[in-house]
Amino acid sequence: MKKEKINGAEALLRTIEAEGIDTIFGYPGGTIIPIYDKLYDWPGNLKHILVRHEQGAVHAAEGYARSTGKVGVCMATAGPGATNFITGIADAMMDSTPVICITAQVNADKLGTNFFQETDMIGITIPITKWNRQITSVHEIPAVMAQAFHIARSGRPGPVVISLTKNAQVEMVEYVFNPGKAIRELGLRKVTSREKRITSENIKRATELLNSSRKPLIIAGQGINISLAWKELEELAVQGNIPVATTLLGLGCINSNHPLNVGMVGMHGNIAPNSMTQQADVILAVGMRFSDRVTGDIKGYAPRARIIHIDIDRSEFGKNIKAGIKIQADAREVLTQLCQGIQYRDRQEWLDFAKEKKELERQKIFVPQLSKDDGPLKMAQVIEAISRHAGQERIIVSDVGQNQMFCARYSRFERRRGWITSGGLGTMGFGLPAAVGVAAGNPHSTVIAVMGDGGFQMNIQELGTLLQSGLAVKMVLLNNSYLGMVRQWQDLFFKKRYSATHLINPDFQTLMKAYHIPSSKVATHGELDEKIKEMVTAKGSFFLEAIVRQEENVFPMIPADRTLDDIIYENEKIHHHGNR
Repeated sequence: MKKEKINGAEALLRTIEAEGIDTIFGYPGGTIIPIYDKLYDWPGNLKHILVRHEQGAVHAAEGYARSTGKVGVCMATAGPGATNFITGIADAMMDSTPVICITAQVNADKLGTNFFQETDMIGITIPITKWNRQITSVHEIPAVMAQAFHIARSGRPGPVVISLTKNAQVEMVEYVFNPGKAIRELGLRKVTSREKRITSENIKRATELLNSSRKPLIIAGQGINISLAWKELEELAVQGNIPVATTLLGLGCINSNHPLNVGMVGMHGNIAPNSMTQQADVILAVGMRFSDRVTGDIKGYAPRARIIHIDIDRSEFGKNIKAGIKIQADAREVLTQLCQGIQYRDRQEWLDFAKEKKELERQKIFVPQLSKDDGPLKMAQVIEAISRHAGQERIIVSDVGQNQMFCARYSRFERRRGWITSGGLGTMGFGLPAAVGVAAGNPHSTVIAVMGDGGFQMNIQELGTLLQSGLAVKMVLLNNSYLGMVRQWQDLFFKKRYSATHLINPDFQTLMKAYHIPSSKVATHGELDEKIKEMVTAKGSFFLEAIVRQEENVFPMIPADRTLDDIIYENEKIHHHGNR
């Protein structure tokens, strides 16, 4: 193997490129200048997208990773540049997103001296990373970076932080990249023959349980997307005639139009899957973690069901819900084996129950939400119009709040990896920078970022990234002049005491002119379709501001301390925190 002497900055960039990465999101600073100096005339295919805030770099890397299946990479300088990564890193950890966050650090001989912009990123990020490592010598770079990529993308994916001292960036090394050797040196634990046997036995038990069940329900989570198990999920459902529900992050893992897709579970999920959870005799949970937003009060969750839990991360077993059969393995591998033994059963009565609940929701929720009246636009109407006009190759990126829930409920998901949002951490401000990353990784897709006026302004500076990069993002702002989800909770549970949730907003149309982004505004039903068509057919980025009802709530809803049986459909008088 030929050896060549290069500096640490070049070694880092060569390693990133060797791992198949074509895009880095970042923001320069004094301590990381050697790396940016090498990027200045980099001869390869690696491109850098300059964000306007380091948090935006991590969210962009997340959007890139989740929409392409690759590892997202972002860079920042030491001190405040590095600490601005924290929210994004935590978000990636909660949603199992493979990102590598490279932060510069002061010279190795200055560590621990409170040198200018020295911050212990290793200590800070231990609880919110899958792995982190301080590099203090150029000789560590090739091996540690190979290990970082392997750890970020393997098993249950997650964020990795690499803190790289300045001296390591400029020191010289005979560069040799041997990822196989580096990964072996990690000494990762291998699955034992006994564990393989137990997994095989549990898959057999699960197959028998599903075959004997009258009311089975599959709940598919983010793990389906991570393991690329879309085909196997559909095959299992069809072969066994088993209805499928999804979590928020699992949306799109089965086509919205599939006859066995009964909808989304959870707090603002569909009536059918939530009701079916409570009636099911067997639940097959795949790549999901039984979050509180899915289960409601766990004491009343799925009272009739025997639960089979498939997850690659054993720490999820029994964390929230106890499962009778636990299968620790890759979702795709397990579903493939289940397909071999699953038998078709006539479950017409069970499927009719789903249809009955779907019709109930159509009458109580969908028809009123989508019907036109003399009032202002409703958020549901805007989202439904996007689904009709944006084409099947659209990728929807949502921010967090009411806009997210209306997106999840009224979008049609017809492509894989067509839905990107912040789930576990619920990060307002995620939408715009994540859409930047999605656009960078999917230049031929229509990328639509749906945001509320609160979340949009949290990372509004990333409009500058669109201006400079030329990336195409169609932005839809659902402007109700409120922090909508917080206001909804104040409405339902705090007697309409709207404390610090009303927003006085800038003129967003004038703001778009400053960033040279074409824009338009829609406020009436009659012009909605025309404005959506204008947005999706525009070249490059476009901003559509939809003026929607100020005090609109998203229903149905499971209040936070209630069970899935306690569905509310409208503003019922439920007051928590001593106000019942």
